[in-house]
Amino acid sequence: METLVQRAASMVPGLREQADAVEQARSVPAATIRAFKDAGFFKILQPAAWGGYEMNPEVFYRVLMELGRGCPSSAWNLMILGIHQWEFGKLDPRVGDELWGEDQEILVASSYAPCGKARKVEGGWMLSGTWPTSSGSDHCEGGAFLGARVFDDDGNLLDHRSFLVRREDYELIDDWYVVGLAGTGSKSLKVKGEAFVPDHRSHSIVEYTLSDGAMTYRLPFTQVFFGAVSSVTIGFANGMVELFVEHMKPRQNVFVGGPVAAQNPFVQEKLGNAVLLIRSARARILQCIQESTGYVERGEPVPLDQRVHYFLDIQGVAKDCFAAGHMLFKKSSARGIFDSSPLQRQLRALLVAANHVTQNEDDTSALLGAYLLGQGVPPCVFELPGQG
Repeated sequence: METLVQRAASMVPGLREQADAVEQARSVPAATIRAFKDAGFFKILQPAAWGGYEMNPEVFYRVLMELGRGCPSSAWNLMILGIHQWEFGKLDPRVGDELWGEDQEILVASSYAPCGKARKVEGGWMLSGTWPTSSGSDHCEGGAFLGARVFDDDGNLLDHRSFLVRREDYELIDDWYVVGLAGTGSKSLKVKGEAFVPDHRSHSIVEYTLSDGAMTYRLPFTQVFFGAVSSVTIGFANGMVELFVEHMKPRQNVFVGGPVAAQNPFVQEKLGNAVLLIRSARARILQCIQESTGYVERGEPVPLDQRVHYFLDIQGVAKDCFAAGHMLFKKSSARGIFDSSPLQRQLRALLVAANHVTQNEDDTSALLGAYLLGQGVPPCVFELPGQG
């Protein structure tokens, strides 16, 4: 673990140097993706059967926390494109053989939002529609995981499923013009007509059962995926702390008689409280994955009671990190607002991360509150209808 984390930390200065160019290009360079491959980052969660390290998600989380300090868009691409390898550990082994039989470095994209339509046919599914925000999709020859809800004939919700669609079955739409994380190349993805997806290339996002595979693949799908988004967001916030310290140490107060910035108690207070928020968020993420790992190592599923709590622990991260970043940005005064200031880039990345569906702490707070008050949980969030 530590070797991979240190390898990620050593990349931060170079990533930070190229971060503006990545945003301007609206895409992460192929050379950066190559460097991540060479560093072994895409192998962290990849099953050993196809050349991966088959490690616990905590390792991947800690790597993301480092890389996010440098170039937010590049780290986000690793987060999205590197988490999918874990998903293959939950799928029929035929899927891994089909993708990595000849080249174990092939990457896949995703857009799990249920924006398309799926209908059951013999041997599989027919999928149609357009999915937004498929980050890093230009780097993916292996296709994309796409999400869709499944209903019965009466319109009742049955499931939210993931479907692995072949690259030749969809086109990319270049519509990623955004306020932050502009370099992620998160284009929309449109299936050409209808695409056939065999049964073995699809799975439920909702249903949670202990698989027969390696321990790491026995963890809940949403916890592992959402936790990755939170981890890279913590990296963005820590990067902002470092840039703020660098910005403030030499800065002089413009008002006569005022202290230099580093001696200003209000600057000091904001920095200290920002660090507290970020460290607390980091501790929650690591605690969630460590506790969950303990359950599956004992051969037990992660209990629903814990999963409901972890859901909010994870989704509250961006709120805390953005609050920390905004406190620091406010104390940077006019210097922070210029395009030349890397502080505004980190803040914009935090703003966009906080709007991601995995960081919806408002609805999730109500969900946990309702659960604690005996109201149960909504269908197709933690369990399929009729489970429990």
